[in-house]
Amino acid sequence: METRPLVNRVAESGIITINLEDFFPVRHFMTFDIRDYLYQGLILKEKDFREALKNLDWTAYTDSIVLVTCSADAIIPQWAYMLIESGLAGIAADTYHGTEEEYLKYHYRQTLEKTDFSQYSEKTVVIKGREQKPVPAYAYALITRMLKPVARSIMYGEPCSTVPVFKRPRIIENTPQ
Repeated sequence: METRPLVNRVAESGIITINLEDFFPVRHFMTFDIRDYLYQGLILKEKDFREALKNLDWTAYTDSIVLVTCSADAIIPQWAYMLIESGLAGIAADTYHGTEEEYLKYHYRQTLEKTDFSQYSEKTVVIKGREQKPVPAYAYALITRMLKPVARSIMYGEPCSTVPVFKRPRIIENTPQ
């Protein structure tokens, strides 16, 4: 019986795989919760807040993505966010006023909008699934929207087991007979 060499048909297919985890932020997240600075859990007193920020060791936030939030149901004046940003400037890698999930949507939008998708022109693209990191569903929708004008087809999953998402119809040219 003749043995034939194994052929990796996926590798030979020309399918390009994009793993959205490759765009995931590399820095770790830290939270700055204004709740910790509220008087009686309700009110932000300017003098006390300024003093607390003055004595805060801002270096704890070095090279982090700092998520500024207030987990208490309190009205926070705009100047409070400005004071926090002033303290984090030049220390934190990035700041965002909201949750990690909201930041990730923002991050993926910023990152994908800078990507040159022309390299996927008329190519078959698989957006890799099985994520180990919390890539938001928004990122999958956004990359689909950005690839659709250029890619021949878009699929989701692994190259050996995909779900078709989009396929450009082939244009058949009329040739004289």
